[in-house]
Amino acid sequence: MSNNPDEQPFAGIPLFGDLAKAMAGQGPLQWDVARQVAISTATNGTNTEANVDPSSRVSLEQLAPIADMHVRNYTGLTTCTSSGSGTALPNIVVTNHSTWVHHTLESYKPLFTQLATALSNPNAETPQPSTELDIETDQITAMMSSLNKMMAPAMMGMSIGSMIGQLSLRAFGQYDLPIPREPRNQLLLVASNVEQFANDWSIAVDDMRMWVLIHELTSHVVLSVDHVRDSINQQISKYIAGFRPNPNALMERLTTMDLGTTDPMAMMQKFLTDPTIILGAVRSPEQERQAPVLDAMIASIIGYIDHSVDAISSLVLGGGAQIAEAVRRRRVESAPHDSFVEQLLGLRLTRQQVERGHDFASGVTERAGHDGLSQLFDKAGNLPTPNELDAPGLWLARIELQDK
Repeated sequence: MSNNPDEQPFAGIPLFGDLAKAMAGQGPLQWDVARQVAISTATNGTNTEANVDPSSRVSLEQLAPIADMHVRNYTGLTTCTSSGSGTALPNIVVTNHSTWVHHTLESYKPLFTQLATALSNPNAETPQPSTELDIETDQITAMMSSLNKMMAPAMMGMSIGSMIGQLSLRAFGQYDLPIPREPRNQLLLVASNVEQFANDWSIAVDDMRMWVLIHELTSHVVLSVDHVRDSINQQISKYIAGFRPNPNALMERLTTMDLGTTDPMAMMQKFLTDPTIILGAVRSPEQERQAPVLDAMIASIIGYIDHSVDAISSLVLGGGAQIAEAVRRRRVESAPHDSFVEQLLGLRLTRQQVERGHDFASGVTERAGHDGLSQLFDKAGNLPTPNELDAPGLWLARIELQDK
């Protein structure tokens, strides 16, 4: 077998040669595959789903202006119109799982395309045989590595689709992950997930709807602040670019996966849709160095949002602590597949990180009130450094010094 990495390893095998040619121009990620898998996952394999109950849509749409008014009054921040500024209520889109999947894939497409590009880096080195005895083994490894590269766009599509489909089954809206979204004047809400959670926790459904609206609208105004939006996007983009591909990932997964079944079709489906297949990439030294900066940024934003949601829901609902505790417990106790997107995008929404954000918000408000905490969004550069996140007084001192 040739060791020339530019030579097509399947040229002499008609079936694989044709398949390789068909896949050669598709780019690093098959978006059609991602959409199909996401919809299938979101609908439990049926690919069909009932429309949103009209009464659920009407209830959320009627509550939204009330929630929006309280969010704007408390935070002093405004939601965005189609022109990117103003005080208009965003377009409330009450969705089922399938529609949420469609919008989310479109919104996250730039991030996942960048991820796929980083993981398909053609400059990745393929290990060379160490001894003559290893030549045959390394030839097989080289073939599997080439097969991995050929199939990677489809497998990436399956993995991304599987993850987004899983997220759709539990997301209340569009900010379960604190990531800016496009378009700016839109807010997605998954009615059935909100209602199911309320029933599971014996919460009045209208109270749950109001709490979710307060949370989503607060997240929306925070993540619509230009410098916050730019900082998060830049840090996540930088983190994704730091991934380094492992050209032997496919072989390693084939030899280590516990598929738990002897059904060939079930084995193949599980293998191709297991998101961990794309983590042939490992966290690079660059990502390790960057992580504390991204952690501090996200933790402080979560701290502000949770602080504000608690205050607003207490005013509007006469409480809300039960809902907040239940939601936050779910956030930090999610299943591995629920947190996989977080890991790929560099988000660590662990209990420890959430508590750091809460402690920061509490520390600032004890010293300077809510107005002091709101200085996070006054201008670029006001988000805390890793050291300042754990020392709110240090952050306040820097902000006050800047303002003199």
